[in-house]
Amino acid sequence: MSLLQRLEMRQGQALVMTPQLLQAIKLLQLSQLDLAAYVDAELERNPLLERVDGEAHGSSEQPESGGGEAGEGGEPEGGEPESWLTHDMSPDRGEIEGDFDTRLDNVFPDENPSPAREAASGDVLSLTPAPYGNTGGSFDAEAPDFEASLTAETSLREHLAGQLDLATRDPVERLIGGFLIDAVDEAGYLRESIDAVAERLGTGLDTVARVLKIVQGFDPAGVAARDLAECLAIQLREKDRYDPAMQALVSRLDLVAKRDFPALRRVCGVDDEDLVEMLAEIRRLDPKPGRAFGASAVEVLIPDVFVRAAADGSWLVELNGEALPRVLVNQSYYARVSKGSVAEGDKAFLSECLQTANWLTRSLEQRARTILKVATEIVRQQDGFFVHGVTHLRPLNLKTVAEAIGMHESTVSRVTSNKSIGTGRGTLEMKYFFTAAIPGAAGAAAHSSEAVRHRIKQLVDGETPSDVLSDDALVQKLRDEGIDIARRTVAKYRESLRIPSSIERRRGNFAQALR
Repeated sequence: MSLLQRLEMRQGQALVMTPQLLQAIKLLQLSQLDLAAYVDAELERNPLLERVDGEAHGSSEQPESGGGEAGEGGEPEGGEPESWLTHDMSPDRGEIEGDFDTRLDNVFPDENPSPAREAASGDVLSLTPAPYGNTGGSFDAEAPDFEASLTAETSLREHLAGQLDLATRDPVERLIGGFLIDAVDEAGYLRESIDAVAERLGTGLDTVARVLKIVQGFDPAGVAARDLAECLAIQLREKDRYDPAMQALVSRLDLVAKRDFPALRRVCGVDDEDLVEMLAEIRRLDPKPGRAFGASAVEVLIPDVFVRAAADGSWLVELNGEALPRVLVNQSYYARVSKGSVAEGDKAFLSECLQTANWLTRSLEQRARTILKVATEIVRQQDGFFVHGVTHLRPLNLKTVAEAIGMHESTVSRVTSNKSIGTGRGTLEMKYFFTAAIPGAAGAAAHSSEAVRHRIKQLVDGETPSDVLSDDALVQKLRDEGIDIARRTVAKYRESLRIPSSIERRRGNFAQALR
């Protein structure tokens, strides 16, 4: 057998992941916030991309993608939008005043000279706005600082630091106290041990413990506690309710969580009436004292797609235009720059920017069409949910949707990630509509796992104090309704719904009856 070197030509097909294809795939799985950040970065990097702002300018003033020179769009040959603030309008003063139905002196009376003063000085009328901070009418010719008058929410750290300045004058205690305050999280708990603080600051453990007692006396009560028991103990001491019985109760919060009332009575040495009163006192305490300060704003989930009922009983699926970034390619600017004498490196840069901009706009359009296509198929598959609610949610997987719309499962998975649908029943993530199948009893149709979970919650909510349903009883009731489910599955769904066990629910009903 001899080894030879030779040249051969072969024709074949292969899938090549180009950078543009990778970008399109990446855009599919981005959420609204991530997509907006990505587009903002491209706008800063690419001079040929422009954002469409329909509210500010209107569609007629925006450069068209693929258009030539701007004509009636309002963009002059220089490439900069024409503004009456930056244009020399002294020859057209009468026409401008007629258009605005007022004199130019009334537009910016503090900045524009009167006609008499202008005639005396011979200066040309200037409509260029003055720099910020010089537009007010105050005595020192400076505008009031409106930002300084805005109210800002006080953070927990600022609240505690202000109390530390009043609590001690010792610089060492202030230093240790500031370090402890920095170690307090948003919930108000100290997340670093005093041993680590003492070692890091090179001071004694007794000194750190003394300063910690000072910080724990600050408002809100219970702040800088190292665990829940200490947090509750601090609040009870402030209310003068930390007696030996309450101290024993706080030390056995594990029994409180299990609702083991007989064991709690033995530990605390009280009767049923006193125990119920002590538990009510515990419930009135705040387990997270720091959440009232500087809490992060609740972010509203903005849907990518809206679903609403049509007049004929069908469903209309439409994209949320406000959630989609709109960008255009400024072809006129590219044409003007390319006509001039530019270096080879600049030409290559402009060509790359044009190619990237065109591909980005096409990728965004393709992303929007794909999201709409997948959402439409989800609505078609889950029509019963939109009509009747969770109980009529059908089992659905990615493969079913992918085969129906002629796409790959991975594409459907990327589209449904970090996307949501706005319905009459609330805004739900697209992944919510994909649920596992629970087989039906005696050959009945399969049921959605989410619908079964909802049914379990309904059964538990409808039970009476004298008839608390165990997991076995829930299994039997579900099988009577045609749902073949195992006991461990019922227990798993019950725990995911944060429903206590039947023993804990029975103990809770007993405590409720004692009240």
